[in-house]
Formats: sequence, structure tokens, C-alpha cells
Amino acid sequence: MTQKTVIITGASSGIGKAMVYEFAKRNAQIVIAARNFEKLQIIEKELSEKGIQILAVKTDVSVEEDCKNLINKTIEKFGKIDILVNNAGISMRALFNDLDLSVLKKLMDVNFWGTVYCTKHAMKHLLETKGITVAVTSTTGYAGLPARTGYASSKFAVHGFMESLRMEHFKTGLHVMVVAPGYTESDVRINALTADGTPQGITPRKEEKLMSAEQAARKITKAIFNRKRALTLTFGGKFVIFMRKIFPRLLDKITVNTLRKVEHDTQF
Repeated sequence: MTQKTVIITGASSGIGKAMVYEFAKRNAQIVIAARNFEKLQIIEKELSEKGIQILAVKTDVSVEEDCKNLINKTIEKFGKIDILVNNAGISMRALFNDLDLSVLKKLMDVNFWGTVYCTKHAMKHLLETKGITVAVTSTTGYAGLPARTGYASSKFAVHGFMESLRMEHFKTGLHVMVVAPGYTESDVRINALTADGTPQGITPRKEEKLMSAEQAARKITKAIFNRKRALTLTFGGKFVIFMRKIFPRLLDKITVNTLRKVEHDTQF
């Protein structure tokens, strides 16, 4: 990855942050983006002191101008883009009957439009380097979950966007990759939006028993290096995708029963 320029959105925490350190080990030139600029600056300072070429750019991916600025700042600093990792995302926990529709819109703005905006403005640069665009999505983009209508919708949309993009660039050299992490250690459940748009503030999962962000980042970075088409992490994630194809009705039953048991969610 030496001299390769990598952009990672949602880089201030979780898998995104862990990926920054994985690419740093490979001596890449890294651009980190997130809304929390203070956290980005801490990462930037630490890695720059170790000799890593790194740039932090405050970015709200739901705002197109922020995404455009992210790409422009990258070109100003490094002159090219080899890899774009669309990792920024938010989740939700609320039944559709109770949901304020502004929450669903916010999920689409961040998860779907954030991926679209960044990819659109990076496209000509990625084509010049025959680079890679990556979307870190979810197994919920393959099989929906109750109380996740906004999340599932946004992730299904990202999958459709990336698959279409792949076919459009079948002969251009641009590589398109989709990553479905499954249940991994993350702040995404703590920050998940409730029916009125406020964060739920807790996680119903035992985070310490899930695949760590560092493990996930290592696997994702390796898959990017090998230019894989798709990557699904965790046994549970692979099980969901398999069952969705073969036994969809049974998967529905298993999913509902599992969420009731593991997350103590009896609202559905």
C-alpha cells in the first residue's frame, strides 16, 4: 500500500478508526473523515508523529458540499485517490408505526447519500488510478430486521447502487467492493436513533463477545488489497445471507425469536 492514497469516512471510531491503523501499518497515505474533528485530530497527530502521511478533514457525509470538499482536500494534499472506503453510517431502533419519518430520512442521507456523494466526486480520480471504491454496509442490506426499517432500506439501497456501479465499470478498471461486517464491536448500537431521533445510548449486545473492530479491520483491509468483490464477516452474517436465499420464511422466524431473546425486544 506504499504511496497508495486511501480515504476512510466514519474514521473517528469503530471499524473506520481501526482501518486507519491497518492502512498505516501498510504505509499508505491516509485521509480520515468524520463529523467529530477533535477525535480525527488525535489520530492525525499520533500517526503523523510516526511518519505516516495523513490528513484529517471534518466531514458530514450527508452534506454533498462536505463530500466534495473531502475529495478536493485529498487531491490538493496527495494528488490522487486509489481507494475510497465509504464507512460512515448510523443505525436505528424503532418500529415503523412509532417512527418519526425524519429519522428514516436521516438514515438515508447518511448511509445511502453519503456513499453516493463521496463516490460521485471521487469517481474521475478513481478511474485515473483504476482504483477501488468500497461500501461498508451490513447483512441487513441482504435481509431486513424488525425495528430497522430505515437502516435496512438504506443498506439495501447502497447494495443496489454498488452492484449497478460495478456493472457500469466492468471494463474501466474501477473495482467495486461491498463489505457486510455482521455483528461486530462498535458504537453503532449505542448511537442508534430511537423513534424520535434521539440516540438510544445503550447497547443490548455484549460487545466484548463480538468480533472486535480491529479483527474486522484486518479482514477488510486484506480483502481490499486482494480486490475482492464482496466480504461477509462473522458466522452469523454468513448464516443470514445463506438462509435468506434458501429458507427465507424460516429466517424470519429465527430472526424475530433471536432478537427477542438476545436483545430482549418484545415489541414485535
